[in-house]
Amino acid sequence: MTFSLLKELKNYQDLSLSVVLLNEGTLANKLREQGLKVHVIDEKHHRFWDIARKARRILGASPPDIIHSHRYKENMLAALTSLSQGGAELLATQHGLPECLQEASLATRLITSANFHLLSHRFAKTVAVSHDIRKVLIQRQSFSADKVEVIHNGIDIPAPRMPASGSGPMVIGSSGRLAPVKDYPLMIEIAGALTSINRNGFRFELAGEGPERPVLEALIERHGLQERFFLKGHLDDMEGFHHGIDLYIVTSLHEGIPMSVLEAMAQGLPVVAPAVGGLLEIIDDGREGFLIEGRNPADYAQKCLLLRDNHELRRRMSQAAREKAERAFSARIMAERYYRLYRRIASCPI
Repeated sequence: MTFSLLKELKNYQDLSLSVVLLNEGTLANKLREQGLKVHVIDEKHHRFWDIARKARRILGASPPDIIHSHRYKENMLAALTSLSQGGAELLATQHGLPECLQEASLATRLITSANFHLLSHRFAKTVAVSHDIRKVLIQRQSFSADKVEVIHNGIDIPAPRMPASGSGPMVIGSSGRLAPVKDYPLMIEIAGALTSINRNGFRFELAGEGPERPVLEALIERHGLQERFFLKGHLDDMEGFHHGIDLYIVTSLHEGIPMSVLEAMAQGLPVVAPAVGGLLEIIDDGREGFLIEGRNPADYAQKCLLLRDNHELRRRMSQAAREKAERAFSARIMAERYYRLYRRIASCPI
């Protein structure tokens, strides 16, 4: 999301952009290729207070009007840095909600509470990427309604892909961090339900890495799905991954506006997903895919079977998914909304 946003924002002639990152890597390199000014303070080699001091020095050389941050640590650094940047307004984007906070350590709960207190009291605005997240911030975290804006995530829209040939098994895919909130064990149960109906009619691919991998490997073996369900690991070529699947599935307990779903829709993939969080703001049930109430694997399997057997329905949903991504979730639209918000925060006429 950050790369797509900055790539579009650099086209606004009245914006001067400077980026501070906490590690070298793909994002830093891609931003430099776009001609953006990038400063890296490697968090692996600097303590928090050293990072804050270096960030103050970087921003002090060319004082900003707005400091826009995206994660807990960066929010705290932005607040500290702004103390020496008298006129800088603070803006943060809240991409999701804390996972399993009741089961988290005391330290994690304190950091989360401190972050929300900071955003609600020190920041000019907080952008929620979904109306669902905005509602939670206001109702559970005591944010003022006028301090929380909604701007949906946006993506670069790729060229249309060639439609699948329709031969061979239906390939059902998903991607994301292998973490409890994604509930990929449910995806394995869905795979078990579908392969019990037609052993060779389906293939499942899951891209991503994370702490749940050993659990998922054990479940795949327990269900006897070693030749049907494949953990692909981290993939750089997600476009190639999307080209190789016929249907995108989501099993998360909660989502904001997941980039992975937007990217799948932009590739013309129908989506079967739970009716939770920001997914309700992306998918119209029965149009771009199906939204499932509850977590019964049989309900997911039923919709997957319907899309396998009804080629015309799949074609219509594929077209609708791509059109929705282009119309409502492009990086250009997202950047325009952020640009207008920047101007309002800085009290500049548009």
